[in-house]
Amino acid sequence: MLTNKQIRFVLDTMAEMYPDAWCELKHENPFELVIAVALSAQCTDQLVNKVTDSLFKKYKTPADYLAVPLEELEQDVKSIGLYRNKAKNIQKLSQRIIEEFNGQVPETHEELESLAGVGRKTANVVMSVAFDEPAIAVDTHVERVSKRLGIARWKDSTLEVEKTLMKKVPKDEWSDTHHRMIFFGRYHCKAKNPQCDTCPLLEICREGQKRKRKKERAHANKSS
Repeated sequence: MLTNKQIRFVLDTMAEMYPDAWCELKHENPFELVIAVALSAQCTDQLVNKVTDSLFKKYKTPADYLAVPLEELEQDVKSIGLYRNKAKNIQKLSQRIIEEFNGQVPETHEELESLAGVGRKTANVVMSVAFDEPAIAVDTHVERVSKRLGIARWKDSTLEVEKTLMKKVPKDEWSDTHHRMIFFGRYHCKAKNPQCDTCPLLEICREGQKRKRKKERAHANKSS
């Protein structure tokens, strides 16, 4: 596991690599962000942005999503995985926002998680991006990077990774760290073919060192 000094080095390095990292899901208000993040489950931000480009022109308010048959909304988001379930959740959360929150996206974590299709990760993203509240949303990139580097343990659950990061990262850096780790995982420490050879964190990365030794042994065996 990384020491506090090493974690500080990780945070500073990622800040240098991605100083302007931010949410890549296109949106103009908290409600659009909720819809975009709900659609992004098991889907790339790039694909979500393609869908919401037309979706957000057609639907402006929660009431708009309820004014059409579910089948029509399904067709609007059909190119996204799990589109039927996501379309159903969009209508359910729109209904709840109207009935329970006067048409406005709630601003507390608990209330956000009461919306259909909104889990802890989505709530954290909305709290951080829409309402500027410190939060760390652990998606697949954040979890992978945390475990590869040795900030979290391989056996840790997503919630345990989040709690570990909240403990080891200063609270005023939670949101920035979340976005920088996503960029680091999305563009550098990729799931497949991570760029270990050019990584400034290689010397303290347990996974990188493991891959380096494996590569060196393969090279040695090939040369002998």
